[in-house]
Amino acid sequence: MSTALLNVNGIEVIYNHVILVLKGVSLTVPEGGIVALLGANGAGKTTTLRAVSNLLHGERGEVTKGYIEYKGERIEALTAYELVKRGVVQVMEGRRCFAHLTVEENLLTGAYSRGASRSEVEADLEKVYAYFPRLKQRRSSQSGYTSGGEQQMTAIGRALMARPNMILLDEPSMGLAPQVVDEIFGIVRDLNSKEKVSFLLAEQNTNIALKYAHYGYILENGRVVMDGAAKDLAENEDVKEFYLGISREGRKSFREAKFYRRRKRWLA
Repeated sequence: MSTALLNVNGIEVIYNHVILVLKGVSLTVPEGGIVALLGANGAGKTTTLRAVSNLLHGERGEVTKGYIEYKGERIEALTAYELVKRGVVQVMEGRRCFAHLTVEENLLTGAYSRGASRSEVEADLEKVYAYFPRLKQRRSSQSGYTSGGEQQMTAIGRALMARPNMILLDEPSMGLAPQVVDEIFGIVRDLNSKEKVSFLLAEQNTNIALKYAHYGYILENGRVVMDGAAKDLAENEDVKEFYLGISREGRKSFREAKFYRRRKRWLA
């Protein structure tokens, strides 16, 4: 992989001045990479993405320690709008679309920050439709009446209209059928290889994330407890047992695993 595009170094995040959520999280996203943030609900994945995109203030959160660099420059003081103009776009959890707008109107809002010409916008729109042909079929439909998968595609397509260098993708598989999830992750891989868009994605579905990512970080209670190449993590016995539900004795429930065993083994 190439040089670091994003460097998160030892950040701590506090909500409401008292609730410590992230505790010294460090990670790197190389240029042209797909990096997965893995972990259970509440592990700190979404907070990490919001720290990078500077959306914490809306949740009364702030980075109190550490620093974040994008292309070698500190970005903690930048607004979310300034980050979008620099090429960092977040796709929020929950398929956030403007329900009353059509699919195409939603996509066009993504180009607003660029000040692009009409011909440039139309060219980018056709490129989005090439990656998401289903959206072209539904271009005149109100987004609120499209399927969950189509809304997720709209949200990603809208991010692409900003011509990002990096997309922060939060729980793209949530609430979607497995076939749709595979389709969306396949498009993520194509965008990465063909358009050179880097991805930092937060995902509870460890199996699908490690299938498409190059590198992964596992978070627990606001800390990184393990990281490594996606292929190595997928073969790691602890990851198999506690996140893929597969042990040496066969498949088992996550609830059968004792939390203290996990912490003891990983943090020893």
